[in-house]
Amino acid sequence: MMSYYIDTLCIISLLSCHFITSSFAGPVPNVVSGSQKLIPTQISSRDSKVSLSSTVKGLRLRPPSSYSLKLESFSTLMKSTYTERYDSRPFRVGKYNWTLVVYPKGNRNDSGTGYISLYVAIDSSTLTSPRQVVPADLRFYVFNKKEKKYFTIQDSDVWQFTINKTMWGFPRVLPLSTFSNLKNGYLYDMDQCEFGVDITIPPIFEKSELFSVAKSFPNKRFTWFIQGFSTLPSDYLSEEFIIGGISWNLRVFRNGFGAHEGKNLSLYLNLGPQELLKTKPYDKIYARAMLRVPNQGQSNYIVQRPLDNWFSPQNIGWGYADFMPLSDLRDSSTGFVRNDMLVVQVEMEAISTTKYFPS
Repeated sequence: MMSYYIDTLCIISLLSCHFITSSFAGPVPNVVSGSQKLIPTQISSRDSKVSLSSTVKGLRLRPPSSYSLKLESFSTLMKSTYTERYDSRPFRVGKYNWTLVVYPKGNRNDSGTGYISLYVAIDSSTLTSPRQVVPADLRFYVFNKKEKKYFTIQDSDVWQFTINKTMWGFPRVLPLSTFSNLKNGYLYDMDQCEFGVDITIPPIFEKSELFSVAKSFPNKRFTWFIQGFSTLPSDYLSEEFIIGGISWNLRVFRNGFGAHEGKNLSLYLNLGPQELLKTKPYDKIYARAMLRVPNQGQSNYIVQRPLDNWFSPQNIGWGYADFMPLSDLRDSSTGFVRNDMLVVQVEMEAISTTKYFPS
């Protein structure tokens, strides 16, 4: 009987030893109403939303601007059985507190085993409401002493931090095999390395502009009857006219302009004086139009040339120095000039407007 009792105690002792040696370390549990509740592990990357096409990697000289973390004993973290991550102290960017989080052996809960994993966590107590969303552009840094540059990784889209999603980052920044190889320069002076992050909180735009194009107008054509054409000054402007809410005028050089003087009629469409008075230096107006000189004898015979240009205070007019030969105008049999009158037309096909907010 005594022997049976001793044997039983031995078995219980062995089982107790086995339980103790096979148990594992973990976080201190929260005690809620006498029960134990473990702090959950958050999976924090973009998950399935991250694609190779949206991730941008590269090398740059400029160091991180938001926070830098240097580890002088990286191997200590690598050898630790229970320490999975390193959390920096909180730092301020914008109105919020942040923490840089490094997983030296990779975040196994985010498919990062075998890689360096880097994240940023927001302090949820700095959020002003449970529904608040904080968009942030993140760029993570890993210093490469060999290149004397920083390896960077970022996503092409912003990350949305909320009360329910307080940590974002990359589970696979660099393979551990690449990072740990001293020849690659990420680990230097045997056991040192440096990480960093840029956090940019993009503000919502306060200024904007709206560009639109109209293609139909109440009166899209202006016809200019030039009386006494042969006695006009060499440079002559039409009256001002309005099409599409913009003031214009036509300009002719009766004997041609520049290299075409004495050879061709030169014809241009200009922004009108009223328009130039109200146009700012940066304003521009797109216009598509047709310049025409109709034949007064043959109704179906028209010389026409297209315009498709930007008008601005720097370029107030567009047209053709060689619109048509002067020989055609001077030949009375052609019918372009009748009773010393030349007819010039412009027909607008499209005119842009740009509205600025605030105006």
